Amino acid sequence: MLTFISCAKTMASHCRLSVPDVTIPVFGQEALETALELAQYSASELGAMLHVGDKIAAENRLRFHDFCSPSTPSMPALCAYTGAVFKRIAPSDFSAEDFRFAQQHLLITSFLYGLLRPLDLIKPYRLEGGVCLPGKGGISMFDYWKPRLTDFFIEAVRNSGGILLNLASGEMKDLFCWKQVEHEVRVVTPEFQVWKAGKLKTVTVYAKMCRGEMVRYLIKNRVDTPDAMRDFTWEGFRLDESRSTADHWLFTLA
Repeated sequence: MLTFISCAKTMASHCRLSVPDVTIPVFGQEALETALELAQYSASELGAMLHVGDKIAAENRLRFHDFCSPSTPSMPALCAYTGAVFKRIAPSDFSAEDFRFAQQHLLITSFLYGLLRPLDLIKPYRLEGGVCLPGKGGISMFDYWKPRLTDFFIEAVRNSGGILLNLASGEMKDLFCWKQVEHEVRVVTPEFQVWKAGKLKTVTVYAKMCRGEMVRYLIKNRVDTPDAMRDFTWEGFRLDESRSTADHWLFTLA
């Protein structure tokens, strides 16, 4: 079973965690070319492209400008992102065996790097899927990556038993020809909802926390089959069998 999650918008500036190995991103050359193109834009232009304020725009102008500098630290992907999902994965207490299991069973989406393994070395950046660059023919990053990632992704899932545990946000489907993915491998998608005013609703912060906790659970417990994940519980969230199907699992807060 292969699990995939979304990248986060926020990243650390450096990483002091000790990891057993490091690897080079499969699509590192594509990331470099995109970073060099983005380095040509001013902070104000980046701000408009990324829909961010002046401070974040200036920060990322420097990131892209210094992308190739030896002084810019590279970090293992699992340790580089700092969003809610990654905080709950909490790799700070991972053993070498935990990192190695994650490396074999987890992929992380990235608008700059395409797809990342946990121990792939990456540089800090910020990029959105809707950004369109002249060097990419004016198409969005979603459309740029789709033909490059789809077959690679399907093959990775097949090499891991043919089952994908989808813990990524919905927009990440647009990085792939998703119908082709669903046709060629089994996709299991957990969803996390809470009861509000008598109705089940998705609360984004809870959903992200649950995704992170589920990833941590499968890594720590060496889970490599989806059925073993049906017993997952966290802070009152548990599988609602009556509202779940074979490939769509609904976890609700009791």
